[in-house]
Amino acid sequence: MFDGTTSPPLVFFHTSPMPCPYLPGRMERRLVADISGHRGRSSHDLLARAGFRRTQSLSYRPACPECTACLPIRIRTEDFRWTRSFRRILRRNRNLTVTRCDPRASAEQYALFRQYQKARHSGGDMSHMNYVDYVDMIEQSPIPSQMLEYRDIDSNNLVAAMLVDLQDDGFSAVYSFYSDKDQDRSLGIYMVLDLIKKATAEDLPYVYLGYWIAESRKMSYKTRFRPAEILRGSVWTVLDESPGKHDD
Repeated sequence: MFDGTTSPPLVFFHTSPMPCPYLPGRMERRLVADISGHRGRSSHDLLARAGFRRTQSLSYRPACPECTACLPIRIRTEDFRWTRSFRRILRRNRNLTVTRCDPRASAEQYALFRQYQKARHSGGDMSHMNYVDYVDMIEQSPIPSQMLEYRDIDSNNLVAAMLVDLQDDGFSAVYSFYSDKDQDRSLGIYMVLDLIKKATAEDLPYVYLGYWIAESRKMSYKTRFRPAEILRGSVWTVLDESPGKHDD
């Protein structure tokens, strides 16, 4: 029993079933814990290695009774394969600068976030987020986090941003958004590549990309980064899917 002299234990609970946002006709359920307390903050990295993700002060992982499609995925940085396609994307974005900021929301970020939601996820839950909701998403973090802002070197316009959690074994890409005006830039891929470069420079072995669903086309880009590992049960194993056509 908790006697008040130590941090209370983490309490896990299941959410009510809701329609799955990725696989039509299926229901989603999550296992969730509040990590806002000292015990939760100190447990975050362990939870991340066990397949949990963070949203604000909650740590969660899928716990759907009849579905195991969501698989945690992370990129190995030490032996990451820099394909010609990836190098082309880096060259296309040489005119961008990146700033690592404290996780603070801004009106400029929110405007880009709204544009991204309208272009990419119109009608989704996040498309209805107001500015207060956005501030909560960015700033409510009980663990070390950063906001990466990518700007055009000539205009100084914000063209992309990524919220990143800092873990003892790597970086976790919590959420990213970007301008949809110049699709040749492949800004979503570019931000992941930049995060891999940063992790490599700091001798961090992994970049965590959340969940991968083989049946979801929206998540197919995650298998472009090789080698990648997925968590099945309690064991991280190398993803053995055949590389995509862009892995040249």
